[in-house]
Amino acid sequence: MYLLLLLFLASFSASHSSSLRKTTCNFVCDFWDCSDESQCGYHQEYSSLHAPFACNFEEDTCGWQDISTSGYRWVRDQAGSTFGSPELRSDHTFGTDLGWFMVVGTHQGKEPATAILRSPVLHEAAPTCEIRLRYHGNIQDVVNLQIELTHNSETLMLWQSLGRMGGSGWQELVVSTGRIQGDFWITISATRNATHRGAVALDDMEFWNCGLPSPQSSCTSSQQHCNNYACVALTQLCDGEDNCGDASDEDQTSCSKVNHKITDFENGLGEWENATGWVITRGSEASAASAEPVRDHSKNSASGSFLLTKADQGTPAVLVSPEFHPSTTNSCLFTFYYYLHGSEAGSLQLFLQSQDPESHQMDLIRTRQGDLGAAWVRDKVTIYSKHPFWILLKGETGPGGVVGLDDLILNQHCKQVSKVEDIRPPATSAPDMPRHHQGTKTGPRTPADNFCEPGQFSCGELCLSPEQLCDFVPQCAGGVDEENCGGTNFESGPGGWRDASIGSLQWQRIRAQDSSDPKTDAVGNEAGYFLSVQRAWGQLMGVARARTPVLGPSGPGCTLKMAYYLQGNPQGILSLGVIEDGTHKLAWSIQKNSNDTWTWVTVPLGERMRPFQLELLGLVIFSAPGTKGIAVDEITFVNCNPTVTTEKDTELSCNFERDSCGWYPEHKTDALWRRTSVQGPGYDHTTSQGHFMYLDPTSPPARGIGARLLTAPQVSPAYNECLSFWYHLYGPQIGTLSLTLRRAGEADTHLWARTGTHGNRWHQAWATLSHPSDSPEKYQLAFEAHRNGYHGNIAVDDITVRPGPCWAPRRCSFENSDCGFLSSGQGAWQRRGNATGSTVRGPRADHTTETPEGHYMMVDTSPSALPQGRTALLTSEEYSPLAQPGCLTFWYHLSLQNPGTFRVHVEEGKRRQVFSVNAPGGFTWRLGSVDVQPEKAWKVIFEAVGAGVEHTYMAVDDLHLKDGPCPQPGSCDFESDMCSWSHTAWPGLGGYSWDWSSGAIPSRYPQPSVDHTLGTETGHFAFFDTSVLGPGGRAAWLQSEPLPPTPTGGSCLRFWYYMGFPEHFYKGELKVLLLSSQGLLILWGTEAYLRQQWLEGQVQVTSPVEFQIIFEATLGGQPVLGPIALDDIVYQTGQSCEPPMPTREDSKSPTIPVVTVTLLAALLLGLLAFGVWRRMKKGDHSFKKQETTAASGFDNVVFNSDHVTLPPITGDQTTTPDAIQDL
Repeated sequence: MYLLLLLFLASFSASHSSSLRKTTCNFVCDFWDCSDESQCGYHQEYSSLHAPFACNFEEDTCGWQDISTSGYRWVRDQAGSTFGSPELRSDHTFGTDLGWFMVVGTHQGKEPATAILRSPVLHEAAPTCEIRLRYHGNIQDVVNLQIELTHNSETLMLWQSLGRMGGSGWQELVVSTGRIQGDFWITISATRNATHRGAVALDDMEFWNCGLPSPQSSCTSSQQHCNNYACVALTQLCDGEDNCGDASDEDQTSCSKVNHKITDFENGLGEWENATGWVITRGSEASAASAEPVRDHSKNSASGSFLLTKADQGTPAVLVSPEFHPSTTNSCLFTFYYYLHGSEAGSLQLFLQSQDPESHQMDLIRTRQGDLGAAWVRDKVTIYSKHPFWILLKGETGPGGVVGLDDLILNQHCKQVSKVEDIRPPATSAPDMPRHHQGTKTGPRTPADNFCEPGQFSCGELCLSPEQLCDFVPQCAGGVDEENCGGTNFESGPGGWRDASIGSLQWQRIRAQDSSDPKTDAVGNEAGYFLSVQRAWGQLMGVARARTPVLGPSGPGCTLKMAYYLQGNPQGILSLGVIEDGTHKLAWSIQKNSNDTWTWVTVPLGERMRPFQLELLGLVIFSAPGTKGIAVDEITFVNCNPTVTTEKDTELSCNFERDSCGWYPEHKTDALWRRTSVQGPGYDHTTSQGHFMYLDPTSPPARGIGARLLTAPQVSPAYNECLSFWYHLYGPQIGTLSLTLRRAGEADTHLWARTGTHGNRWHQAWATLSHPSDSPEKYQLAFEAHRNGYHGNIAVDDITVRPGPCWAPRRCSFENSDCGFLSSGQGAWQRRGNATGSTVRGPRADHTTETPEGHYMMVDTSPSALPQGRTALLTSEEYSPLAQPGCLTFWYHLSLQNPGTFRVHVEEGKRRQVFSVNAPGGFTWRLGSVDVQPEKAWKVIFEAVGAGVEHTYMAVDDLHLKDGPCPQPGSCDFESDMCSWSHTAWPGLGGYSWDWSSGAIPSRYPQPSVDHTLGTETGHFAFFDTSVLGPGGRAAWLQSEPLPPTPTGGSCLRFWYYMGFPEHFYKGELKVLLLSSQGLLILWGTEAYLRQQWLEGQVQVTSPVEFQIIFEATLGGQPVLGPIALDDIVYQTGQSCEPPMPTREDSKSPTIPVVTVTLLAALLLGLLAFGVWRRMKKGDHSFKKQETTAASGFDNVVFNSDHVTLPPITGDQTTTPDAIQDL
């Protein structure tokens, strides 16, 4: 009895365990909370309808595990880490540096290595299953990235890059798994070698439509009940797909009863005849780095067989069916699976040839063209013929492309003619088919036709190459070379748009009277045509896609105008994408219904090089209530001809109040310049209430690393011009703004650049446009914003162009040009950098960016380059006269050995020396500053006098002419700028920087309402918003210039600081650090909960060597909105922060006042003692209670190593009147 019970329990446990295993990780929510679908390589399904099972790696790895056997591994990480490449600046989910992804780090070894990431064990995948993911990498990053699926004893190659990753930024990859029975898992492998050492990352892993149908108690009239009680559509029976999950819809017995005939090529061609060009092959025979299928459709296995051809255009492969009886009463249904991959020139056409005595032509029934990806696609054709007929399948492709066929299925109404009948076979030569207009002859033939090469387009006496078609430049009479290029009203045809769908939806050109909705075309014509999303026979669930031919190049003002109809509530989506450089980018998208009417939209396309294509994407669920459909009509291209310049295109001077004049945003990335009046700075420069051009790095999620604002090509004048503009470069992690001049066939000329935050204010800048008299080429200007992160904004306003050169720039970092400086004398000043690390002489990094990639001006002072006593001059352009005192600052770097004498002159009619140094340098940049106030035009001259010492040099960087006198070293009141304090963003700390603002200027970041210097909202200060920091404790540094060793006793640093954090919440931290060759030392710090007020800080600084002072802002907890601000920094050399002790002479004072003070003190002490005695006698111990309370409020006392600073007494700390009365 007990034995039977144990056997029953063991059997129940085993069956329960097996059942549990089959209901977990099977893409079906079997529990109410979908907890059975967690840690499956994805998390539970999103709440929205038809959403995928997905993993964005924000919380964890979702069950994905690294199974690498070397140090080259997959890790979950964020942007900016040591593992990522410099190009990996954000995740894909949020588009910021705080998001997470999976990444493999830089391969340090010389031997090839592979990092392997494996999913948990999954169970059952439907035929419609697709895996979508985003990857980041390019051909320099990885030798091979591949995705494999393992089930039973077979591993299927779903996709591999083989160096064809292409593009930049995050790319989308979609692969279909096919029907998988039982358990399986996915592995993603990245292979590197010694020459491919970058990083590749993965994010947003999604599994779409992978679950099999669940059992149902009953099915609808249009469905079939499977043996496992699931319901499938009747149209899915005997179609070569296991849609039930138990294959009962494809049961051979059931399908043979209805006389379906399937040719799967496992045992040859069957009844079909290979007229020419087709071969039977297997996926296991596919060559590496080819577009050939690696698995068939029938078995979804590398061992399965299928038909394949690589026939070139003009010599197609033709497959001919047996002859069939007329299909009049019941139509013949032909189902087939095809594969088009590797070439946009690939095509598959289905013809019907009947024995019609009146016509021997073949009718084209179906055509598919282009690269549809590495997937088997289903199609169905219903054939109606009054005469006996044959089916012909014709395939051809371009270089690198293949065409495949598998599972040709004929239903019971396709009645084959008996072989004993004497029937003449059809012609098996390739039929004459209408071809794409690139190969057709337009108009009557002329003698010029004989001169056109194969593939050229002939019109009249012209022979146009394929690159001259659809380039927006009409060259033939009537512009026939620009027909069928996407601009159309669909009345005479599809206008060049071709369907590229592979799923259950497709784009079709239909007539309004044949459509239920809309009932007219866009212009109200009931008999008009438009392009509409319709149902299709594809087995996958993807969107409907329609593409143009190859287009371009286009001008910067190019736009597409069209009318659309969208009634797809709640899931309808219509989008326009651009395919360029192998990547797909969204140009426009809409999900809102068009209220049952046609709506017009204009989509900016901008300047693009050839080749690019446009792609319409439509998604609609026809079974959803309220769904009517999606359609487009009246598509036109506006201002796309790159050779035509309009009057507006010449308007370079612009305040952006009316429109953007001749400035056009480039649309190659999702980071875009926009004309606005309310975002970013919150005010323009022109009127403080007008418009400006603005780049927001976060809205919408802008994952591109940069964006450009372009002009149309301009005719060069015979004189130079000066372009002035105002810019706003503000934020703790903002990047670089630059201005570039471009001419065809020449290298770009970099005119101007600024890096990092420049405070919350508008700045003016100038750049001279030099126009060579012997250059007929037009030129273009481009503002390029290259961002460094996702916090801040960049804006441009009030651009003006006037004749004549500009004055010398007030700022120069030498990052993009030499700023007009000229070298003279025996030695040669040169603009240099050390990006390659091969510079023999010169600083290892510049001062602007503090990286080897930065630039500076340098002169070699070795004897062979600059003999002893000889000079090398670096002379600026002319500066404008100054109406008020100014300060010229510059950073200089001298070699460790004495290079000679470094001098600075101001030339205003005559030359005047204002600065000189003759000493060995070191490893750091040093600040030089001189007060200037020239009343006439003037120049600055840097002079190097050689000392005759080998391996020596002098360098100059970061010139800045600013208003007001020069401040003392290490001191700043921040009223005009940041003085000599550097706020360079340090990558190791997260790339954040301090900023500069005032309470009166609108800011997207919290900041003090008043400064300390003036005590008003118009005063300025330095500040940092800690909310941009992550929880990892990264920081921002504000760094002084190098300061000389302190005198004996040290020096005093005084400053005022502000910390605006909610009390009893997370807090920021402010520290004072000392950086020198002896290391990094913490001098002072506070992390108390401080009220929003300015407080004084002071610290004694002592250093026997040259040093720098650093203010560090960081967090003591999780991110929270709250600024840390600084003002009125004063560095007092040789002074002590402590008040001086009185000397003996100072103590000689009148006796009476001293005695009087002593008596008063004694009287007060007596009264205090008497009051305490009375209170204790009464038994009142409130004093003890007050003492305890005071002890708990310790946060407002700041302890230092040598003294204690008490903040001012506030209202809640003042002694109450009741306490005084008790005393």
